[in-house]
Amino acid sequence: MQLMRIAVPTVDGYLCPHFGHCGAFVIVDVDKDERKILKTEIHEAPPHEPGLLPRWLAEKGADLIIAGGMGARAQDLFNQRGIGVVVGAPSETPEKIVGDYLQGALFCGQNLCDH
Repeated sequence: MQLMRIAVPTVDGYLCPHFGHCGAFVIVDVDKDERKILKTEIHEAPPHEPGLLPRWLAEKGADLIIAGGMGARAQDLFNQRGIGVVVGAPSETPEKIVGDYLQGALFCGQNLCDH
C-alpha cells in the first residue's frame, strides 16, 4: 500500500481559487495503489502569512497540494518542503478532485494566480 496525503484548499466545501485565501484545508489520506480515499480531515487555515502554509502543511504530513492558483514563489516553497504542487484544478469538492486525480482524470486548466 502506497499512502499519500493530499491537501486541498477550500472555501464553503469547494476548492478555493487562491490557496492563500482559503477558509480550510481538507487533507485526504489515499492509497495510491488502490486509487482510493482512506480518510478525510478538515483543518481551519492559519492566518495568511507569506511562507507559513508550506511549513504548516509539511507539519501535517502533506505530500501534495492541489490548488486552483498559486504563484511561482509559493510553488517553490512547497517544493522545498517536499510537497508536490498541482495547479489549475477546478472548483469542485475535495473528494471529487482527489478521486479524479487518483484515476488520472483530473482536468487542470490555467493557473489562476500569477504572483
